[in-house]
Amino acid sequence: MASKIAITTNAAPPSIGTHSQAIRAGDLVFLTGQTGRDPISGELEAGLQAQTERMLANIGAVLEAAGCTPGDIVKVTLLMARLEDYKAIDEIYAAWLPTRAEASLPARTAFAGLVLPAGAMVMLDVIAAHPG
Repeated sequence: MASKIAITTNAAPPSIGTHSQAIRAGDLVFLTGQTGRDPISGELEAGLQAQTERMLANIGAVLEAAGCTPGDIVKVTLLMARLEDYKAIDEIYAAWLPTRAEASLPARTAFAGLVLPAGAMVMLDVIAAHPG
């Protein structure tokens, strides 16, 4: 069985409950779903764009703590409160990812119409391949 290493950083909101910010198991890094919570105040950012940008910043911070970058992401699961927000979220997400010329784009599954933690509008779950 592969060893498991918990990944933590103060640059993303702390885990609330019985989970880690991320776990590295072998060459894969599994990030807990991140929302648009500010790592200092713990409060959700106001509005869809701000929540999406903060969510991606939180993911970037956890990836960095794990020794990864957005280019190492292999799979994401996007959770949205409203399907009509998909296009706006996708535009922000696409600008955050490396281009196709820089790295292969990750696989993605998306769900909408969900009640997300603390009333979040968007949440992203990530699996990355550790480059080491």
